[in-house]
Amino acid sequence: MMQDIFESRASQLLITALLAAPLALVIVMAKPGMGGIIAIGILVLLVAFLFPLTGLYLIVVSMLLGPEVLIGGTMGQGTQLGRGLTLRLDDFLMLLVGCAWLAKIALVRQGGQYLGTPLNRAIAYYLGASVLATLIGVLLGRVQPFGGFFFLLKYYEYFFLYFMTVNLVTDEKQIRNLVVVSLVTCFLVSLYAIAQIPGGVRASAPFEGEEGEPNTLGGYLVFMLSIVAGLLLTPGALKRKLPYVGLLLLGFIALQATLSRASFLAAAVVVIVVLFFVRARSPLLVTGILFVIFSMPVWAPQAVKDRIMYTFTQPSNEGEQIQIGRLKVDTSTTDRLRSWQKAINSWKESPLWGKGVTGAPFMDAMFPKLLADVGLLGFCAFWYLMWSLYRLTRSGMNRIRDPYFAGIVFGFLLGLVGMLVHAIGSNTFIIVRIMEPFWLYAALIVKMTLLQGEAPAQEAGPETAAPVKPYRLQRA
Repeated sequence: MMQDIFESRASQLLITALLAAPLALVIVMAKPGMGGIIAIGILVLLVAFLFPLTGLYLIVVSMLLGPEVLIGGTMGQGTQLGRGLTLRLDDFLMLLVGCAWLAKIALVRQGGQYLGTPLNRAIAYYLGASVLATLIGVLLGRVQPFGGFFFLLKYYEYFFLYFMTVNLVTDEKQIRNLVVVSLVTCFLVSLYAIAQIPGGVRASAPFEGEEGEPNTLGGYLVFMLSIVAGLLLTPGALKRKLPYVGLLLLGFIALQATLSRASFLAAAVVVIVVLFFVRARSPLLVTGILFVIFSMPVWAPQAVKDRIMYTFTQPSNEGEQIQIGRLKVDTSTTDRLRSWQKAINSWKESPLWGKGVTGAPFMDAMFPKLLADVGLLGFCAFWYLMWSLYRLTRSGMNRIRDPYFAGIVFGFLLGLVGMLVHAIGSNTFIIVRIMEPFWLYAALIVKMTLLQGEAPAQEAGPETAAPVKPYRLQRA
């Protein structure tokens, strides 16, 4: 009965009217600027309560197009806290939409709101190991409580997005709409990146401060372009391919504008994986891709070629560069390689659970950072989570019948590989602007697998009754 009351249109109008009076009172009593912020926040909260999926759309758009604010200042040299804590629009939207969603669950008491997913256990292990390591770090004085708590909260807010998406999305049309919104956002971000090329600076996403984060944009583009590639390569997934081909080309240009070598390496490995999967089914496509790759010295922008070659051609700086064989790598690559040694030295001080989030020196490489922050427990939990994601994609490719959804699953598999490679030179799996889209799609894959598994076989047509397997995964 309570559910019917809250879902009726009349009651929604009544709730809006009842909230209007206190809202007006708060705005009048607050300062002018603060009153506007409060009004917008309450409006978002109200919209998210009445129409939760609309709130989710707002979060998807704000993932890359929302402004950010750096707070905290320098809170410890050589640590992550030294870079300050960044709060962004989607952080607040996540808080408002999440609170509205939880409040509606509590009031309406809808059954089956908390769905079990194949990733629940792996996420719990990873979060548990990270929380344990950070608490021990606080007790031993390695982690500042305030900074450690908020960084931990911020790093793992995308897991909340994952669970919220799985529970809010109820049908296949909503999945398609969320995919479209995310692709439109990618299109706008790519245009913004390309617009920065004439300025002679490395492209970055909107609202990232004066210096920007080209690596972040590069990782995001690698993941999103993997989704687009999966849709284009899956037979029958798209009726009109031209817009997706245009997005792929536009995103590729934007990716080059980042001059991010970690992203270039990730994109190259994704292309190799694509070649592996399409080699038997599309020999002509393989030939075309190989032609494009081998002709890169001819058509690639000079800035891209210089950036790649700079890794080995930087003028010698004695003591600042590592020599590999006869080649000396540049100082940036040297710092990343040395970070592995720093991580080992830091890990030896606490091998089982590490020093806690923000307790170890800052490292711009995901895997040594994991080892230093959360030790063997967290490191193993992370790889268990990655294995669970891989198994999720395999399950999706075996169970999903709809070609469009099969294309998304294939694209996610490509993106997962790309992110693991990107993490060699970046903190990919704790960068919110990369991980929010990543976990959004993980949630959508879980949901489409559940929906496709629940659909009776007789409701599917003869062409879609069997699972669509765009490119079968080979056993080792």
